[in-house]
Amino acid sequence: MAVPSARPRARRRPLVAALFSALALAATAVPAGAAPTADRVPVPPHNPYAGPDGTATMHGDTGSSDTTPLAGPGAGNLSSKRVALASACPTVLVGSDGHPVVLCTPIFGQVPTVHLLNPADGSSLTSLPLTKGSLLGGVYAYLDDEDRLVVVDGSRSLLRVAHRKDASGKWRLSVDRSLSLASAVPADDAVTGLSPDWQGRVWFATGNGVVGLADDRTGQVSTLRLPAGERVANSISTAPEGTAVTSTHATYLLTAGADGTPEIAWRQAYDRGQARKPGLLSWGSGSTPTFLGPKTGTDYVAIVDNADTTVRLKVYRTDGGAEICSIPVLQASGGPGSENSPVGAGNSVFVAGTYGYPYPALPDGAGPSVPSSADFAGGLTRVDIRPDGTGCATVWDNTLRSAAVPKLSTATNTLHTVVRDPLIPGTRGTGILDPYRYVQIDPATGRVTRSKQVGIGSLYDTLQMAGTVAPDGAYLQGTVTGVLRITAG
Repeated sequence: MAVPSARPRARRRPLVAALFSALALAATAVPAGAAPTADRVPVPPHNPYAGPDGTATMHGDTGSSDTTPLAGPGAGNLSSKRVALASACPTVLVGSDGHPVVLCTPIFGQVPTVHLLNPADGSSLTSLPLTKGSLLGGVYAYLDDEDRLVVVDGSRSLLRVAHRKDASGKWRLSVDRSLSLASAVPADDAVTGLSPDWQGRVWFATGNGVVGLADDRTGQVSTLRLPAGERVANSISTAPEGTAVTSTHATYLLTAGADGTPEIAWRQAYDRGQARKPGLLSWGSGSTPTFLGPKTGTDYVAIVDNADTTVRLKVYRTDGGAEICSIPVLQASGGPGSENSPVGAGNSVFVAGTYGYPYPALPDGAGPSVPSSADFAGGLTRVDIRPDGTGCATVWDNTLRSAAVPKLSTATNTLHTVVRDPLIPGTRGTGILDPYRYVQIDPATGRVTRSKQVGIGSLYDTLQMAGTVAPDGAYLQGTVTGVLRITAG
């Protein structure tokens, strides 16, 4: 199966973004209930200051659509290799040169470490430790248009980490550029998410609700504080229209004023429930907001709320923030909660449930869950926005127990993820001997079309982290101990 090639390393300018936008505008909307297909589904336009679409961010692109133009494992027998890094590796990205860049937290010491991997076998070519910060600090890094990892470390510095060979031919990781954010981020706070805008500036949001805009070319940093009590526990998303941020109380679209200061374009509160739930990392939505839509690829913004009994998918118009729909999801599984960003393509949204997932650690300030624990319910729901934008309808709803953030390949019209099966079939409990399976899912029906067991036991726990399709077709999935490399043929 042919795999689209990665973009060349040449710097991509706003003209490229305009071309991507034009292609998106020319795309045809997907009828409700139809399967998304590569020739009909617009996705968020390429950000000229980010790396290749599908591999530049944890959620694929700066719009956090969790789509990829790459195909994934093709025909032939599936095989899996565990690349042991003695670290939890939530951020697996791939540059235009095909080299995976992985941000991991070692089991011992917990000092965030950047690894450059060998594309051929996944082995670590070199590594670079960063300054230690909070549990989620730095997790949501991205690759820029020069394949540099953009991350905020524990010293509250915005870094661009490059990889290149030295005079002896050995790979090295080094900091190309650094900008202190200490004047904008208090010492008791940390950056949770960051993403570039269409002018090359970097938006960021902190756990305690500071939203900022930094330009590491000029040194300018401007901030806005969200209302008291609002925290940001997930990443943020950028589109030509602005930056989407979901706090523990509301979803925002922010834009930059003439002087570069963040401004609120609209705010939509959601039902955050009475407390944090088991399987979620904060008291509120677990969503990184997702841009999607049938015309530009960024017509709408989608999240999942944290209502007590049944959670709802909330879809808003990017222009103005009007609510398109608020529809119950994850009803088949009975698990009212999702820590994952929705997958969005055209008019279709896919929501994976995490209620009851047993995380080994929680961020500071997460608070107790109600109830204190629960079985892992899972669940996967597809919802389609009506073509006229007047509401939404459920297409299918199942009990599949995804243990990772699914990715939708627009090249093959396939959802990819890893599921956590119960040790005893028919039960919903979890344990250290649970088996894990890589699966491919038909987005039209929600049925598994292909699967391969990748391992048994906690060494293979994918911990609701996002997988990434590499240009060579390999599916790279972070685990609590390293990276899984799943291939075919």
